Amino acid sequence: MRPLLLLLSLPVLATAKPNIIFMLSDDLAQGDVGAYGQELILTPTLDRMAKEGTLYQQAYSGTSVCAPSRSSLMTGLHMGHCPIRANREIQPEGQKPLPAETVTVAQLLKKEGYATACTGKWGMGMFDTTGSPFKKGFDRFFGYNCQRHAHSYFPKYIYDNDKRVPLDGKTYAQDLVQKAALDFIRDNKEGPFFLFYAMTLPHGRYEIDDQGIYKDKDWSEKEKNYAAMVTRLDHDLGEVLELLEELKIADNTLVITAGDNGSSFAPSSDIGKRFNQTMDGKLRGFKRGMYEGALRQAAVAWWPGKVPAGRDTDEPWAFWDFLPTAVELAGGKLPDGFETDGHSLVSFLEGGDAPERDYFYWELHEGRKPNAIQAIRFGDWKAVKNGSKAKVELYDLAKDPGEKNDLAGDKPDLVKKAVKLMAKARVDDPAWPMK
Repeated sequence: MRPLLLLLSLPVLATAKPNIIFMLSDDLAQGDVGAYGQELILTPTLDRMAKEGTLYQQAYSGTSVCAPSRSSLMTGLHMGHCPIRANREIQPEGQKPLPAETVTVAQLLKKEGYATACTGKWGMGMFDTTGSPFKKGFDRFFGYNCQRHAHSYFPKYIYDNDKRVPLDGKTYAQDLVQKAALDFIRDNKEGPFFLFYAMTLPHGRYEIDDQGIYKDKDWSEKEKNYAAMVTRLDHDLGEVLELLEELKIADNTLVITAGDNGSSFAPSSDIGKRFNQTMDGKLRGFKRGMYEGALRQAAVAWWPGKVPAGRDTDEPWAFWDFLPTAVELAGGKLPDGFETDGHSLVSFLEGGDAPERDYFYWELHEGRKPNAIQAIRFGDWKAVKNGSKAKVELYDLAKDPGEKNDLAGDKPDLVKKAVKLMAKARVDDPAWPMK
């Protein structure tokens, strides 16, 4: 029998529930990140995470604008079932809220003993609505509730929990948001905790307090500001990783980063061209569309000793997979009768294969007219329908990720299959009419 002193000195295998951080950037293009080929904008933290973790070439957002994409991430539902399928403003402040009956990943993690926080931007319901972050499982909130308010990086106020804190209009809000995120990690270092770090960078307006290394570039002010905002995002993410290591909890913390949708800029725009956001035409499209440039995100998973280092995978996953993944990591189970479109990615995160599924589905309702756009991916085939009256386009993503060659005329049987799958994927909702 070993002496007690020796037993106490042996390393203890980590059996604690892991901390979970999901860092969601706002309008970041996949091509903005060095690990995906960006050459002008520096992203050393994301590049480091890709080397020390896993880089995902085909990680999909919930859809291609802010509120519904975030709602998909929180609820585990794709756009065929998600209660929010568009940006819908409510005056004087806020967006259409998540319904009372909708359950989020934060609510499920709280049941498993997690401390929970959202820092940055919420955009899924003001505090007096059913979509308040405090009614959706979060203990702590700091930042912008309304995504329209979040367009200002030097705002006149910000929210600390549900209290409006006046500001002088000269304070760069990201400084305060970053401090709140780091403070939450410090305060909950004993774990387990879930941090939804919904950073507003690099969404417009394109405002920054310091252009840094880009100040003397022969670029426009907007180009310099945009590059500095991406690098600032990366820097603040780096501080998160440094804190996890300082507190010696990195080995028990999963960090996932992704964008909420594609770039705000068309490929032909100044930003699109300057920074080659389409990666020489590798991906087509941008925000508010249904092509891959709108839906594929710059995504990395980092968890020392658990997520394989240096892995670069083409296997796809989507935002609605996050909820069942987090619940499994927490050692919990989905409640009886709980509906999710997602699949747990735990085995995939650890180096296994991505889950098999019949399809990925997206839609988006812009404006007030019943003219939603749709897309569905089944295997390597991707169908796009740019409006209720539009013809179905068909692309082979394995051979044509840039979606340049529409094969609908050559593959009528696959077009019919796509149309049937689109109908199967969605539930009609009077708030989101199709025609």
